[in-house]
Amino acid sequence: MSLSPNQVLEETNKRFPQFIDATLTPIYEGGSDRQFYRCQNKAGSTLIAIHYNNEKEENKHYGTCAHFLKSQQIAVPEILGEDSEQHLLWLQDLGEKNLWSQRNLLWKKRSSLYKATLVEAAKLHCITPKALRQAGLTLQPPFDEQLYQWEQEYFIENALKGLFHIEEKKLTSLKELLAQLLKDLAVLPRQLIHRDLQSQNIILVEDQPFFIDFQGMRWGLAQYDLASLLCDPYVTFTPEEREELLEFYLEEMRRHKMVIASDFKKVFWQCATQRLMQALGCYGFLSLHRGKPKFKNYVAPALKNLREALSNLDPEDRMEELESLLNAVESE
Repeated sequence: MSLSPNQVLEETNKRFPQFIDATLTPIYEGGSDRQFYRCQNKAGSTLIAIHYNNEKEENKHYGTCAHFLKSQQIAVPEILGEDSEQHLLWLQDLGEKNLWSQRNLLWKKRSSLYKATLVEAAKLHCITPKALRQAGLTLQPPFDEQLYQWEQEYFIENALKGLFHIEEKKLTSLKELLAQLLKDLAVLPRQLIHRDLQSQNIILVEDQPFFIDFQGMRWGLAQYDLASLLCDPYVTFTPEEREELLEFYLEEMRRHKMVIASDFKKVFWQCATQRLMQALGCYGFLSLHRGKPKFKNYVAPALKNLREALSNLDPEDRMEELESLLNAVESE
């Protein structure tokens, strides 16, 4: 079901009488398949209206995921109302300040915002299967070999072939290397993760981070979330800054009495490699097939971060062939 902005406003008026005669302003939300609007009444009060479609099954679970996360003392927007038949959701308006908007702050201030975000991430990663069972929450399929393979194929088709025009015959042995990576990741113990924990999905309210776009959360590796945040192509970190934040996260997890695996950072760089390939696949798909050319602007920083991730892999995990392909791409 597709609703026009006027229809969204009409339904909002029905649900919230205080917003009769309100204005509805579209909010651009990156690569999302949903429509976001800020609704403001004459008194200046606002809320966010979201109209979603059936393209992604996860969209219909946003409300239940939000209620669950809030019950676990994780900062998320309050759900004000939902109409599942018309695919409408109304949220508390937390404003426009996100973590990405603070990317140029001096490190002392920016690091405090990231550390506050990692405090929330640690709480998420410590949620137990028992808590999920008791809540009866519907999660998306977990990260397993099949999902990791889908991400890798997404990267090959939309980035290596689509953006960089690399021929299929040059990719055979690379696929074998990537298959080993997905097998290595798929056998590791999993935690509940956000799935897209990047700077634009973290809203700041008086320096308190709130998570959004968590409807895709599932069982996966905490390092995948950390790679999404700390190897984010939208933001720049020095190696020292990233290491500081990783160490802070590990201390936070120890505070929660969690056991840290000895290969935690090794797996972090494997996850960073996987995540950045997924991001490049996304940029290729959105720019080439969804009419969103602005995402090509993020290809260069994502390539830079992917090369850094590859250089930090343990020697036995190195992917010289992928490094060679990326070097050839950047030299063109």
